[in-house]
Amino acid sequence: MELSIIVVNYNVKHFLEQCLQSVYVSAKHISSEVIVVDNNSVDGSVEMIKNNFPNTIIINNKKNVGFSKANNQAIKIAKGSIVLMLNPDTVIQEKTLKYVLNFINITNNVGAVGIKMVDGKGNFLPESKRSLPKPSTAFYKIFGLSRVFPNSKKFGKYHLNFLDKDKIHEIDVISGAFLMTKKSVLEEVGFLDERFFMYGEDIDLSYRIQKKGYINYYLPDHSIIHYKGESTKKTSVNYIFTFYNAMILFVKKHYDKKDASILISIIKLAIMFRALISITKRLITKLTLPIIDAVTFFFGIVLIKNFWATNYFSNENYYNDLFLKIGIPSYIFFWMFGIYMKKGYNNPIKISRIIIGILSGTILLLIIYGLLPENLRFSRALIIFGTFWAILSSIITRYLISSLKLDSFKIHNSKSKRIAIAANKTEFDRIIGIIKNNSFRENIFFQISKLADKTNNAKIGTLEQVEEILKIYKIDELIFSAKDYKSNEIISTMQKLNNKVEIKIAPTKSTFVIGSNSIHSKGELYSIQAPKIKNNFIKSYFKKILDFFN
Repeated sequence: MELSIIVVNYNVKHFLEQCLQSVYVSAKHISSEVIVVDNNSVDGSVEMIKNNFPNTIIINNKKNVGFSKANNQAIKIAKGSIVLMLNPDTVIQEKTLKYVLNFINITNNVGAVGIKMVDGKGNFLPESKRSLPKPSTAFYKIFGLSRVFPNSKKFGKYHLNFLDKDKIHEIDVISGAFLMTKKSVLEEVGFLDERFFMYGEDIDLSYRIQKKGYINYYLPDHSIIHYKGESTKKTSVNYIFTFYNAMILFVKKHYDKKDASILISIIKLAIMFRALISITKRLITKLTLPIIDAVTFFFGIVLIKNFWATNYFSNENYYNDLFLKIGIPSYIFFWMFGIYMKKGYNNPIKISRIIIGILSGTILLLIIYGLLPENLRFSRALIIFGTFWAILSSIITRYLISSLKLDSFKIHNSKSKRIAIAANKTEFDRIIGIIKNNSFRENIFFQISKLADKTNNAKIGTLEQVEEILKIYKIDELIFSAKDYKSNEIISTMQKLNNKVEIKIAPTKSTFVIGSNSIHSKGELYSIQAPKIKNNFIKSYFKKILDFFN
């Protein structure tokens, strides 16, 4: 057997299904086998493989044994003379496997081979080609100099940005998202080091291959989609500790004590630095809107209080200091508590949730107000006026902040989406059905088709005209049918569009449409699935309170 394709999966069923569909198409004329190692997923991944890909060999682990050990389990039983380790959140082109296999077979002294990777919007992923994390290289990467001077041979060495991404290069590190090598090479240098639970194992293996005198190559002629980070949150503190501790393990293993001590100190400093940034960013994101609300609510009610006291009671000192110290903060608490419980502080921002939250807080406040002693019942009028002010100021501040176009403060768009679907008639109708199952909006659909059909009013052109179509029809989202368009057509179009539109893919015979628009964002999904059962009301409220502090 020529090729064994190994995929390690952990709770990314929809990405895995899309990946396997592309794998089986690419391996169609190759003597090959596909082995999926599932690390105790609870999302129905194993059942999906059995139902949709019955020829796949499944290793079903009863716990998450990590990336390295799972790959090793598959390598041990692999029958192919060449092994490909592939991430489940990838999509490969129809001729990718044949292309890379041919390169390995005709190239002398080849070690491992990697490939050009793009994210869910077609952006080039710089980790497609990397150098080893030496002290200076790591320092420039960790403290941002590689971003400031990306094309510098000195500062940009980690991602080798000075090398043309469209040319073949000898490189140090092959990404574990797509790493192809001969099984004989793995048997010579050793399998993946299982001390690396996740991250760092590809650097370690690439380095050991190099130390044996083999050459690692980056190939750009075929691109793959890598929805990077679907199994983990790349900006989380947990990710930072896991990733950098893997780097420490690598350094201790391969560098002499002098270089290792310097680099470990840099990495430990980086852990503190990155963790501090992550925690700070998380706090800022979570607390910005509540702080703005608290401030605007307070000063608004103070102005309303002064106006009401002067014009209604003809006494600017009508309300005593107790109202300022207890009354106003109490009102603000109930309004903000209502917003929080109605998920009004979640992203994207939904104005309706904020309004309902404030009104809910007001109702609760009025109920408690009626039970208070006379000296603490300051004014129902101020509660009502304050409610209107809280709603108005909340809406205004949300729109002002959203105008900054920050990912963490986007206002939910409830308007109809203008969705272009690149598919022939049958797939076009099927994909519309999936979307309508998930969306309450009356979206507007347009068809991009290969076939000329003047009787189809939905059709607006062909894929060659896609850039003009986006402009003229003001398209918000582009969805590809994997049945009607090959992966190379999809990937080349994504790269050509260069972030101009949200992009998703509908795999063949799937019950979902999936996409990912950012290295840090979770994949967006339209899916036909059973409705979720609502949690107990009281339990869900306690959960929301706990989630805020997590």
